[in-house]
Amino acid sequence: MSKRHCIYKFVMQKLRRSLLDERRNVSKELQELWSSCRDQAVRLRMEGSGPASRTPITIHQMFLETLENYRDHTALAFREDGQWVTLNYRQYYQQCRAAAKSFLKLGLERFHGVGILGFNSPEWFISDIGSIFAGGLATGIYATNSPEACQYVAADSEANILVVEDQKQLDKILKVRHQLPHLKAIVQYKGQPKQIAPFLYTWAEFMKLGEDVSEEQLDAVINSLRANECCTLIYTSGTTGNPKGVMLSHDNLVWTAHSSIEKLSFRKTTEVLVSFLPLSHIAAQMLDIWISLCCASTIYSAEPDALKGSLVSTLKEARPTLFLGVPRVWEKMQEKMKDVDIAVISGRGVNLTLSLGSRENVVPWGFTLANNLVFKKVRANLGLDRCRLSATGAAPISKDTLEYFMSLNIPVMELYGMSECCGPHGLSYNDDYRITSCGKVIPGCRTKLDNPDRDGNGELCFWGRHVFMGYLNMPDKTAEAIDQDGWLHSGDLGKHDQNNFLYITGRIKELIITAGGENIPPVPIEDALKEEVPIISNAMLIGDKLKFLSMLLTLKCDLDDNGEATDKLSPEALDFCRQHGVTATKVSEVIASKEPAIYQAIQKGVERVNARATSNAQKVQKWIILERDFSVIGGELGPTMKLRRPIVVKMYEEKINALYAAAKQ
Repeated sequence: MSKRHCIYKFVMQKLRRSLLDERRNVSKELQELWSSCRDQAVRLRMEGSGPASRTPITIHQMFLETLENYRDHTALAFREDGQWVTLNYRQYYQQCRAAAKSFLKLGLERFHGVGILGFNSPEWFISDIGSIFAGGLATGIYATNSPEACQYVAADSEANILVVEDQKQLDKILKVRHQLPHLKAIVQYKGQPKQIAPFLYTWAEFMKLGEDVSEEQLDAVINSLRANECCTLIYTSGTTGNPKGVMLSHDNLVWTAHSSIEKLSFRKTTEVLVSFLPLSHIAAQMLDIWISLCCASTIYSAEPDALKGSLVSTLKEARPTLFLGVPRVWEKMQEKMKDVDIAVISGRGVNLTLSLGSRENVVPWGFTLANNLVFKKVRANLGLDRCRLSATGAAPISKDTLEYFMSLNIPVMELYGMSECCGPHGLSYNDDYRITSCGKVIPGCRTKLDNPDRDGNGELCFWGRHVFMGYLNMPDKTAEAIDQDGWLHSGDLGKHDQNNFLYITGRIKELIITAGGENIPPVPIEDALKEEVPIISNAMLIGDKLKFLSMLLTLKCDLDDNGEATDKLSPEALDFCRQHGVTATKVSEVIASKEPAIYQAIQKGVERVNARATSNAQKVQKWIILERDFSVIGGELGPTMKLRRPIVVKMYEEKINALYAAAKQ
């Protein structure tokens, strides 16, 4: 055992004892469960026994635990000049320390942000963990953000340093740099900046900056870190206003990672993942960075154009054991696989039997043959042949998509949570799930249904060590989210079945309250119409404070290289047109002629959905097709493809007003 390794072990044991002493002697000023101040510690939600009694440790201590046992195991894999290059956990740790020293050299102040703006890469991981080692606040910024949105996050986090991917992201920051008084340096991790300035560094220059910062100086900072202090900021997508900075402590991240691993039976050094969802979102960050670090997984970085077509290629090379995709990823896969409909009944049958909780070992006729001839080949073609857990989260997914993949013997597990609880709260697993359910609560956490109705639907409230510290600089918003008893109010409506499986039934802020006073959750109606009429890409229900319901509809179309919706109908939309005798190839052509066959098909779909409505108030009276599909670039969707309803209402206010004005005439 090396001398350095012994020192790490000694430091870790010493810090553990120190934290235990602190927990026993917490001063009165630290007794609050929440805070909106970046430098204020909080009281941890410890319990006397069970999962919530686990000793709190810091991110650095968790890394040391992995390093102690798996230092030579591959941590990160990434492409360089067309070839896969790897870093083991020892090299990963060394680079995180080197980055931390460089952050200190650049003047990173305690509890100030290090903003990371770009696509997933080893540099993203190293910057994130390195900034935490150096006492800063790791702050992801969505690569799709506008310059103004980047400025808001950087200013709110008081970022001293920004790490950007390339010239495109650098230009955004340079445009708003004069509005960032705390900014000291910018690091570009891909390519060479076109500009030359004393505050600009390439990644190679940055990593050498801290060479004269002593190990002792860095260790002094690391040793001062506390598990109940903030180390990470996750900014919400801002669907209802300015983004909120969700403050997460070391303990939030470490405890949630440990508990998720135990709940889902992840295996040390066995798991392989592909990192492609935005690391600035808690779902991807929790899985790719923290859970993977905790169980010594191997992470393959996808290419930046992953969602434009290269993802499957990376999946086939990495052959992950775990795969998390937002609903839109699964929907896109579904659209491209519609020709693989053989043996649907047998595949769906065996998985529905499991999802309904049957303990009988019944395999439908033909399943084994279909599995050998079809399903295994489909999984291999997707790169999911080794995948033990396929999951979805971050937004609602339709039952149609879940059943489609179930028919191919790829059951997709729903996960539920939010940034404010470190990502997961409800988890499904292959041996314990129900279709359309979000599974069961993580052991050590609790759920309360606030103000349940007669059907058992109430607001979901959370308690546990995964509950966030508070919103940065927003005490009022924090008090709205965490009540006086310490429960986090999710804003989601849900209920439990008799077996304690959790079902999400709506979102309070999304509820449409008609002029007649009826509360209507929009998602079930929207999903029902999309299932009835497969040419529809997005459907958004309108009717808040109005006399009847209407819908904004978009048709499925291709996206350009920037991810913006084009006028060209997608292959699936073209198939739908052909089936109805329509020769149009563009959205504009369908709208210009009000193509009778398409409009009639949509109207019939609306009528079928209305026929299942529980009241007249829940029936859709009018609808309109918009000229372009929703997209992240267009502003209608958030970074995880979640519909930004208030923004869409503002964008299409004139069209909405016209729908209701016509009804008055």
